[in-house]
Amino acid sequence: MSAVWIEPQETSPSRDLKIERETNKLQKRLCREVGRAIMDFNMIEEGDKVMVCVSGGKDSYGMLDILLKLKARAPIHFDLIAVNLDQKQPGFPDHILPAYLEQLGVPFHVENQDTYSIVKRVIPEGKTMCSLCSRLRRGILYRVADELGATKIALGHHRDDMLQTFFLNMFFGGKLKGMPPKLVSDDGKHIVIRPMANVAERDLTRWAEHRAFPIIPCTLCGSQENLQRKQVGAMLREWEKKHPGRVESMFSALQNVVPSHLMDGTRFDFKGLKVTGLPSEDGDKAFDPEDFPEPPALPGLKVVRS
Repeated sequence: MSAVWIEPQETSPSRDLKIERETNKLQKRLCREVGRAIMDFNMIEEGDKVMVCVSGGKDSYGMLDILLKLKARAPIHFDLIAVNLDQKQPGFPDHILPAYLEQLGVPFHVENQDTYSIVKRVIPEGKTMCSLCSRLRRGILYRVADELGATKIALGHHRDDMLQTFFLNMFFGGKLKGMPPKLVSDDGKHIVIRPMANVAERDLTRWAEHRAFPIIPCTLCGSQENLQRKQVGAMLREWEKKHPGRVESMFSALQNVVPSHLMDGTRFDFKGLKVTGLPSEDGDKAFDPEDFPEPPALPGLKVVRS
């Protein structure tokens, strides 16, 4: 009988050390990206009281977790208060979030409003519930922010959410419109911030697993598998799988808009264009330099350059 070579397994202490290093790198990256968004868009200022909206999903848990870490070492003083809207979904485990927030030691408020029944009554079976549900939640959260004296409302949307919104608006709304990192609320009375604007969803998924957040599934939008947003999300994940780095490039494009090279006459005065005889950064250079990566060669094909 011939000898069989068995590859030595990585020892448990070595594997644990590797996991610890990767976790530390992930935490630093999350804090860095959230901190960068806060600085770039002046999201949190001295003396702010930030209302952190916590739904029970991985994104809002992650946002609260990272904001608490940043608050502990921030050069300015600001307060956090976690707020959960209990929409009275059937079977909702209303004890989980209060217990978790008490354990964290963070101030919190649970707002009880039966929006579930309203949405189920108004929206026909099989139709998208997100729009009405979102409008109802916004109105309630604005009121709660007033009652709590909050100066900022923090939502847990991440980089992938923002890209999905951009493509949804382009595909179905005919607009180049995304999800801004900071905005004035619908009622004009509040500043809404998205501290995780730079954070990749995959990092939040890994962080949620590491921190073992007590995830509470949504029985409204979370139960609708054919939502256009979910389909667009799957499209982006497929693109990233086949072409690593594409999502990062698209997200960078949201921050590098050139109105003179689009077609919106309200954003650029095409009608009033006149020659100046002087070089201009906004001028057409005939062709931008193509700094795109080379596509992989297909088997059996020879690339011929013109």
